[in-house]
Amino acid sequence: MALLLPLTCSFRVGAEVPAIEWDATGLVMAGERVVPVMGEIHYSRLPENEWRHAVRNMKDGGVTLIATYVFWNHVEEEEGIYNWSGSRNLRGFLEVCKEEGLPVILRVGPFCHGEVRNGGIPDWIFDNNISSRSEDPAFLNKVESLYRQIFTQVQGLQWKDGGPVIACQFDNEYRGHGSYLMALKKIALDAGFDLPFYTRTGWPELKTPVPFGEMIPLYGDYADGFWERSIKPAAGNYYKAFNFKDFRSSTAIASEQLGEQKEKLTTGDELYPYFTCELGGGMMTAYHRRPYIYPEDAYSLAIVKLGSGSNLLGYYMYHGGTNPDGKTYLNETQRTKATNYNDLPVKNYDFQAPLGEFGQTYPHYYDLRKIHLFLQDFGGVLAPMKAHFPASQNRPKGDDSSLRWSYRAAGDSAFIFINNYERLQKLGDKRDIQFDVCGVRFPSKPMTIPAGTSCIFPVNIDGIRYATAQIIARRDGKIYLEKIAGIPAEIAVGGKVLKNVKPQGLSRPVFRNIYLLEPSDAARLFLDEKRASLPVATPEIAKITEAGAPREITIGVNKVAEEPSDADFEAAAVYSISGLPKADSRDGKILEITYRGDVARLYCRGRLIADNFYNGRPMLMGLWRLPDDCDELELRILPLQENMPVYFPAEADTAPGEEVINIAITER
Repeated sequence: MALLLPLTCSFRVGAEVPAIEWDATGLVMAGERVVPVMGEIHYSRLPENEWRHAVRNMKDGGVTLIATYVFWNHVEEEEGIYNWSGSRNLRGFLEVCKEEGLPVILRVGPFCHGEVRNGGIPDWIFDNNISSRSEDPAFLNKVESLYRQIFTQVQGLQWKDGGPVIACQFDNEYRGHGSYLMALKKIALDAGFDLPFYTRTGWPELKTPVPFGEMIPLYGDYADGFWERSIKPAAGNYYKAFNFKDFRSSTAIASEQLGEQKEKLTTGDELYPYFTCELGGGMMTAYHRRPYIYPEDAYSLAIVKLGSGSNLLGYYMYHGGTNPDGKTYLNETQRTKATNYNDLPVKNYDFQAPLGEFGQTYPHYYDLRKIHLFLQDFGGVLAPMKAHFPASQNRPKGDDSSLRWSYRAAGDSAFIFINNYERLQKLGDKRDIQFDVCGVRFPSKPMTIPAGTSCIFPVNIDGIRYATAQIIARRDGKIYLEKIAGIPAEIAVGGKVLKNVKPQGLSRPVFRNIYLLEPSDAARLFLDEKRASLPVATPEIAKITEAGAPREITIGVNKVAEEPSDADFEAAAVYSISGLPKADSRDGKILEITYRGDVARLYCRGRLIADNFYNGRPMLMGLWRLPDDCDELELRILPLQENMPVYFPAEADTAPGEEVINIAITER
């Protein structure tokens, strides 16, 4: 058994502050093994009056740890002028997290990426010919000023002080020498940071490592990536994320920057616990590539990561957002000075995350919650279990030759992880399946695992010898399981084998204290039912101007199509939207525009407030964010063209032209 590593900070924990330690297995909080669920939310991409609602919804979804970037150019867009007000008020956000009881990992840059202009590094760094992301004293001097400013927001809110901040990450997706990361850490420590642990992204491989124990490497995987240069479906290495494997990292993330990546970790990184910080909770749409993300994408990724040995699920993103106003647009484009790989929307950063740009819930919010409940209740049991890979770890794209599964075991107890799903591939039913794990062979007769199934089965857990139902939660002496669609529920318990068990709901056990639930009940276990998003009003829409001649779609410096400029929208089709609710009745109401077109923009009194790269999903706008005197909106849509150098998903209607199909106001 690995010994706990000493904390990398000097404080001594008092009785009122739970100790946080880590070892090769994972995190230990207050002496208990935990498997946290970390959700990424960018505080400066949400109005400050929405933070509490967002954090509470994340907590309701099972998130136990918050991650957030501190974008340098959001707080020091002009050299020497710091702005910590409004949505940029980091201290205010941290205080909300403290009050809501969620610890925070700060990702302090200086480079963040996050699809922000220059990756978050201010323009003036480049204007002054300072070598960014380097050990150049001129650059490190500017970073020192930034970190000291960030610390003014954090002071008194570190974990040792009873605050929420437990760690910080230095830079992001860095592939140079470890000495640069260590220089950043020294600046942070000198500024006053004194935290239980520190992190970095574990990809790509560093040229030289950092000393062991200084920064925990965290990993990621996505179902698809807007950054792929290809405009074909299922491009890149994302298919590998749907297969259980002992290799922790991804060869698909940031491929436009990093090129072809080998399945190799920095030497020594295998000695750290297996944590993730960028498990795809969704995906953004870039102009040239517009993925449509399905609930199964995020859910199966989470199952695969846990089954592969991960002991921290970190989602990027878990809550979408909106780029704030600045002196210039703050989105990544090919025309900026740095990090100019892709063209992203000016405002929209919905990310198709479990909680969207306006806090709306997508289906995978509830699907993932089942896993998060499991980790809250069984994480201490799961954490020390070793991962085993009886099925092939290396499969070609779309391989359907056998069932994808793994198990994690300790002693005679285990959890079996199954994933019969791969994005945009047609995996078939797997027949004649029986498992033999920890001396337990089940089910009593071979079964079929239906196509699209991802689930977790218990073996010798809490008196259950085995179950062909997913274990969800253990609360108040009751154990909850989920009936998996298409799989007969067989539960061996108390010396009996219960076959073809039917769900009994939340009130009636199927055996003593064991409850079998329908999937909808399992996803919402102990969570108040939320109403479906139904129209509550229909605003008036009128077409004012037909679209002019189609613009020329240019190819940018990074060899992909460029998004339209402000001037291009002078030739857009123009609609007026009126009949909006009065200011005092807009809370929770979302304008939903179902349309067909290339790019849509929404304006209020000439000010851009929302935009959307069409991928088949509606364009949304949270009406409570409008100025009180805004009673009419202007919608501009650029038409689709023939043979555009753009990847559109099958859900998008790519017929040339544009149209508004439906417009409604729904409740969040």
